[in-house]
Amino acid sequence: MNGQANLSLRGRNPDVLTCIANLSNDEVFTPPELANRMLDTLANAWMADNNGADIWSDPSVRFLDPVTKSGVFLREITSRLNRGLADQIPDLQERVDHILTKQVFGIGITQLTSLLARRSLYCSKHAQGEHSVVTSFSSDHGNIWFERTEHTWVDGRCRYCGASKKTLARGDQLETHAYALIHADDTKARVAELFGGDMQFDVIIGNPPYQLDDGGYGTSAAPIYQLFVDQAKALEPRYLSMVIPARWFAGGKGLDEFRESMLSDNRLRSIDDHLSASDVFPGVGLKGGVCYFLWDRDNPGPCTVSTHFKDWPVSTSTRALLEPGADVFIRFNEGLSILKKVVAAESGQSDSISLPEGKRFDQLVSSSKPFGLRTFFQGKSTKSPDDLLVHQNGGIGYADRSSITAGTNLIDKWKVYVGAAAPGTGNRDTYPHRVLSTPFVGEPGTVSSETYLCIGPFDTRAEAESALSYLTCRLTRLLVLLHKPSQHTSRKVYTFVPTQEWTRVWTDKDLYEKYSISEDEIAFIEKLVRPMDFQRSLEE
Repeated sequence: MNGQANLSLRGRNPDVLTCIANLSNDEVFTPPELANRMLDTLANAWMADNNGADIWSDPSVRFLDPVTKSGVFLREITSRLNRGLADQIPDLQERVDHILTKQVFGIGITQLTSLLARRSLYCSKHAQGEHSVVTSFSSDHGNIWFERTEHTWVDGRCRYCGASKKTLARGDQLETHAYALIHADDTKARVAELFGGDMQFDVIIGNPPYQLDDGGYGTSAAPIYQLFVDQAKALEPRYLSMVIPARWFAGGKGLDEFRESMLSDNRLRSIDDHLSASDVFPGVGLKGGVCYFLWDRDNPGPCTVSTHFKDWPVSTSTRALLEPGADVFIRFNEGLSILKKVVAAESGQSDSISLPEGKRFDQLVSSSKPFGLRTFFQGKSTKSPDDLLVHQNGGIGYADRSSITAGTNLIDKWKVYVGAAAPGTGNRDTYPHRVLSTPFVGEPGTVSSETYLCIGPFDTRAEAESALSYLTCRLTRLLVLLHKPSQHTSRKVYTFVPTQEWTRVWTDKDLYEKYSISEDEIAFIEKLVRPMDFQRSLEE
């Protein structure tokens, strides 16, 4: 028995992979605990699909991590296979050689992470090194491949990932971040080139890079994780599991097509949704939370959705991913039942969550730049006789009426202003949420910059105050939250909010009674949405 092989597969205390720092927010190392949860989900699905068989006792199953960083998935898979195959392959060295040469494969995302992954898996950054636990590799990279890949520039952008040439064409000494899996016209041919033409993977699992900065220093970074998911599906594994940001549920830059394809794919069999990314990635700031999913090629059906947040009880429901009348994933299981009650009361129908055309609050909400003024607009500090008051970033200013080219029908009406972004707590997700910034009444003769959305028009102050009271209700803001992927708000996030009669001051008690919200549902709403003081909103 090889002593090195034995050493590499012992328990570790502490586990070094729990101690390393992330390279960046777009390349986040996976904690071993999260990797093992994902592997447990995989093992349970395999057992259900294969008459109770244990995936870790099958010497023919092949695993690929196409975006390996620390090597944690491959290491934990190897550890499980080592235990599961002990009866079939009693000799430890023979068993380790079989697992690491025939079953476990990876593609490094950078030179550094490929070395780290080999060190985690083989106990040596070189698969043929003197400290390697494997005796039968013919190359130093073993089954963890990495070679420098270049972007293909077309009009200043990479035709595969959309990266900016200005940002990432940095010479031969720096990483290109041109990830192999997503920089090929034919992904199957590319993988066959790397690992052999007869290579078919049963399981693909990993934690892909999340975004690439397009030159905006993080302010306009574009997501790329969806490209990895799509290319992994193209390899047609039996199972696919990845951990990705959860923002795709309802929004995200350039994610509409990806969201549609995911929500219409009945092979997506489970989603574990973590409302706070820091619950699974300690110290990582990632607004909107993260999720990991299991895609099962041969067993389509409804999806089991589990919502996790700190010490709250886990909420689990098996349901359709895309509800009739919706274009987003309804994140909260309890929220879906509440939404269905609201829509049924407004439409008289229970087979769709789409509000009737004349009952949609979003039709009262402006687009961004309601009056054509950008966020950085700063009005005059003193008012001339015909100037309009401008609510702008940092306070108020004044602008000549003739300079307003959009939203002119709103200028001389009563309205409600609400921030285009909700106040947050840095990159952390906390509950209960405010959901919206504090709204306030806008008088005739006022406009705003892009800092605010404008809701209206209303004929009287009393109508505007009625709408303002409605926005301060927790139920209203829950309905916004169900369509809101980030701290930014737009007209679209009000899709599930019905209009009301603007003749009264609305309270949650009124809305709970109107929509027959149960005590349990009220408790859920009040756990999720922070109270907002209507009187304080009037004073804003």
